[in-house]
Amino acid sequence: MDPVRNPYAPGAGQRPPELAGRDRELDQFDVVLERVSRRRPERSMILTGLRGVGKTVLLNALRSQAIGRRWGTGKIEARPDQQLRRPLTNALHMAVRELSSHHRALDQIDDFLGTLKAFALRSNPSGGKIRDRWQPGIDGPATSGRADSGDIEIDLVELLTDAADLATAVGTGIALFIDEMQDLGAEDISALCAACHELSQTGAPLIVVGAGLPHLPALLSASKSYSERLFRYVRIDRLDRAAADLALLAPAEREDATFDEDALAALYDAADGYPYFVQAYGKVTWDVAPRSPITAADVKVAAPEAEAELAVGFFGSRYERATPAEREYMRAMAELENSSDGGAVSTSEVAVSLGRKPSSLSPARDSLIKKGLIYSAERGTVAFTVPHFARYLRTQPT
Repeated sequence: MDPVRNPYAPGAGQRPPELAGRDRELDQFDVVLERVSRRRPERSMILTGLRGVGKTVLLNALRSQAIGRRWGTGKIEARPDQQLRRPLTNALHMAVRELSSHHRALDQIDDFLGTLKAFALRSNPSGGKIRDRWQPGIDGPATSGRADSGDIEIDLVELLTDAADLATAVGTGIALFIDEMQDLGAEDISALCAACHELSQTGAPLIVVGAGLPHLPALLSASKSYSERLFRYVRIDRLDRAAADLALLAPAEREDATFDEDALAALYDAADGYPYFVQAYGKVTWDVAPRSPITAADVKVAAPEAEAELAVGFFGSRYERATPAEREYMRAMAELENSSDGGAVSTSEVAVSLGRKPSSLSPARDSLIKKGLIYSAERGTVAFTVPHFARYLRTQPT
């Protein structure tokens, strides 16, 4: 098979050639956009799932839907070492620039940008040198008296309310997309929930769409109890067999190629329905196959190479980020997961297997959670954020 025509695209956040199995979520978001456009009350949305299930891809697809309706949109990728003010400023600035391309003469846009600049400048520490102060790149002066108190919850409520008022004046909406939302700080999560709560009560045309790991709903609930009713939670999971087959067949057929039934079955077994793995195995299988239709024998030849690539790029890069103590903790998790047929494992059982007191393992566990390698599935349990990571760890030398 011609490798130049290989249609498969395993990459972080890279849209696959066929976005299979996500029609329901795309249709739901179309309804959300239409309801907000008609000033109907609607909740913001939270996407959750393990790594490799396509949350970022879906988030970008939802953003494209909003752009298609001439909404103003902005996107943030949260980081644990960064507060919300600066990335949110950039995201809203981008959203307003999109609106201004259709409504250049609206004075209210300039007024909002002045408020946004004031909000942004509060991220600079007081007493710092002028040359070290961050400038948000917004033309015009900052205004005062709105979204500039220094209290992120007060400021965010005021800022997003003003952004929604701008969207109302323009006759459209604004959507903010936040990837890796679990990495926001506790104060920022609380402020974001408060702002979304305020907007939901007024039916304002501004929505937030977040994506994060499975414990994100618990973080939101711990911040504000009403967050359970504030957001529409959508769990993004593995593809079923039909969707996984479509993700392979549709791109191949556009290149005048196909897979036989046994090959599709073998690829589903190998990828286990995870979209990233479907692309990874599909790409290598295409390259090793001599001709179409691609067969199960081709999949068998390709599997070791695909697994080797995943071991380096998908699993290994994460493993290398862990300290020796953290690796020891994860190996114990992997062995317990193997004996319990997968899923979450008890933190007390991890301690027993390592012959340690649970309290002595808390630093390693908390650091792994902060690094996004594990999450607390429920109180007293932990699980890997990466599918098949336990299986990978069991193959690594101690």
